[in-house]
Amino acid sequence: MLTLSGNNMAFYQLSATVAILPAICLGLFQGGKNLNKTVNVFLHGMGEINIITMCMIYLLAGGFAAVAESIGSVSSTVNFGLSFLSPSIIVPGLFVIAAFLSTAMGTSMGTIAAVAPVAVCVAEQTGLHGPLLMGVVLGGAMFGDNLSLISDTTIAATRSQNCEMKDKFKVNFIIALPAAVLTVVLLWFCDFSSAEIHVRSYELIKVNPYILLLVLALMGMNVFFVLTIGIVTTGCIGIFTVPEYTVLTFSKSIYQGFLNMNEIFVLSMFIGGLGELIRNHGGISWLLKIVDRLSHQVSSGKSSRLGAFCIGFLVTVTNLCVANNTVAIVLTGRVSKSIAESHGVDPRKSASILDIFSCVVQGLIPYGAQLLLLGSISHISPVTIAMNNWYCMFLFFAGCVAIIVD
Repeated sequence: MLTLSGNNMAFYQLSATVAILPAICLGLFQGGKNLNKTVNVFLHGMGEINIITMCMIYLLAGGFAAVAESIGSVSSTVNFGLSFLSPSIIVPGLFVIAAFLSTAMGTSMGTIAAVAPVAVCVAEQTGLHGPLLMGVVLGGAMFGDNLSLISDTTIAATRSQNCEMKDKFKVNFIIALPAAVLTVVLLWFCDFSSAEIHVRSYELIKVNPYILLLVLALMGMNVFFVLTIGIVTTGCIGIFTVPEYTVLTFSKSIYQGFLNMNEIFVLSMFIGGLGELIRNHGGISWLLKIVDRLSHQVSSGKSSRLGAFCIGFLVTVTNLCVANNTVAIVLTGRVSKSIAESHGVDPRKSASILDIFSCVVQGLIPYGAQLLLLGSISHISPVTIAMNNWYCMFLFFAGCVAIIVD
């Protein structure tokens, strides 16, 4: 309603951390008379390992972004890049960089933390459409989240369907590549020539934190170590190159970065708790039973395709409920395997479908971790960013076509 009425930043007029409270209250009181047990279920969901992992990434990403901004590292990196690039190359280039980095790191969150601040600065200095740049970064991040051999979603999908990661990668890559190529081509031919590039002065030494981040990611280092080393290195560069920058200033920058992530930190924990309440109250089991019943009503001649669509639908709706693609795959993996076996769906295909459709949903829901992080970094509505995530939209259609032509 606020969007339709023309309200600026409608998504932020009501804090998401407050908007989710009625749903949490409803979930708590649906637990019956044993309210203490229901509260424990909610708290258990808040402390789930994937939720805590995301929250730690939020804090480290916020700390790195704040320190890099305070010493001028972000602006130096952007100006260094702009000195070599034309407007027509910047946007598709951001997608390729994000896709490459996320495939190497195996995490969309770490990729967003590294690339999004640069994209924000590019938007400020070139006049390019900020939501589009954020959508491009998100699309590239989800590309690697879906395909990387070290991604949580890949591991969960292949384990649940009992297939090799390299075999799933081959099938998944054939589906994802056309969507990625189409995204790059359309971005390449979009007319960005009107954008004015203002290249300002830069210091190469301040570009090093981002180069280090990229190198460590390509080495396959854990995202926690990557961001921690990035924070320490950036702070040391600031202390030795910026006269007024001290150890105390460095510590304050880190703390400010943590504070900047306060809303998304709390919201992620709330979402984790709410997702556990939904699961505990039987919401996910109810959904699984419906899809399982539907899949067994099809005729043998069409069972393979409809079975594949049932798997895609199952993980899609589950992801909408729990707002975490890895958790959605874990929750639906066993039933998806049963559907695949009874309807002749190749394990490599079922694993790919699980991963593809979960990543599509995760890249488009405004309450998902990736969009919340992007919104926090760029101060742009997650809804607006999602509308500019072309890659996930193309990936959805590519996944549907792959099922139909099978």
